[in-house]
Amino acid sequence: MIAILDYGAGNLRSVQNTLDAIGAQYQLVRDSKGLESASKIILPGVGHFGQLMRSLDELSVRSTLTDRICAGVPYLGICLGMQALFQRSCEATEVAGLGVFEGDVERFPADARVPHMGWNTLDFTKPARLLNGLAPESHVYFAHSYFVPVTAATAATSTYMLPYTAALEKENIFGVQFHPEKSGPIGMKVVQNFVEL
Repeated sequence: MIAILDYGAGNLRSVQNTLDAIGAQYQLVRDSKGLESASKIILPGVGHFGQLMRSLDELSVRSTLTDRICAGVPYLGICLGMQALFQRSCEATEVAGLGVFEGDVERFPADARVPHMGWNTLDFTKPARLLNGLAPESHVYFAHSYFVPVTAATAATSTYMLPYTAALEKENIFGVQFHPEKSGPIGMKVVQNFVEL
């Protein structure tokens, strides 16, 4: 069963609608028990990095989530759910991320209009199961003020003032900065690729 981690925020209804549209079975979970029984995990993130991480701590699921990811359970982090995989974010430097990947989440330059909202293109950097079947320069929907720099795990970039990670993939770990649940048929294909892993 796919578990959607419900931490009290996030764009849950739209993610549920996307999963419903492709006929995927899922459940909302708010505790370690739900994560432990999941065959795949989705963390949809909207809002503030510090608030997300504090919510995970209040639910006492941080260590279980990290353990499940490190044990090989497929994980899809959406927007803030991808940023949470890193050690820290400039948005809340006092709060530790999950630390699955090294590095920090950064803020767009001071002269950039933020949040970066709207449609932008994906530039593929390596083959990725998550992006299978997508045409080059596919357009997807973004809404964010902070970004993951380009890393070895980056599968696609997008550019707003500078190139940044739009999608990442490493073994069982997947992340997208864009919102697939708001990106029409292309976003639905991304979610379907994850479901069908």
